[in-house]
Amino acid sequence: MIRGGNATIFVSSMDQSVQFYTEVLGLKLEYRAGDHWASIDAGDGLKLGLHPSSPSAAAPGTKGSIQIGLMVTETLEKVIAAVSGRGGIFKGEIHDDDAVRIAFIDDPDGNELYLCELKK
Repeated sequence: MIRGGNATIFVSSMDQSVQFYTEVLGLKLEYRAGDHWASIDAGDGLKLGLHPSSPSAAAPGTKGSIQIGLMVTETLEKVIAAVSGRGGIFKGEIHDDDAVRIAFIDDPDGNELYLCELKK
C-alpha cells in the first residue's frame, strides 16, 4: 500500500545543492524539475528530495531539522579523502564508538550529514 519515498531537504540554491550531492558526494541525480525539485538517489532505496525553501518550510540549514546518514562501501578514510578531493569539508575528527565510525559534513546550506562505516 505504501512504498518508497524520500527525505526532503529544503535548500537555498538548487544548483549549488545538486552540485554538492552529485559532484562532491558522488550520488546520482535521478530527476530534476528546474529550480523546483531534484531527486537524488543515495542508493539502497534512499532518495533525497531537494526543494527550494519557502516561508512555510524550515529554513535551509536549520540545525536539528534534519540529519541524514549515508553508509559507506569503502573505508571511511578512503571516502573522506575522495569527498575532500571534490571540495567537501568535514567537521572534526572521525567519531568512533562500539559499532560504527562516523564523519560529519555539512551541505551548502549547513544541513548536517554523516557518513557511516559499520565495524565488522
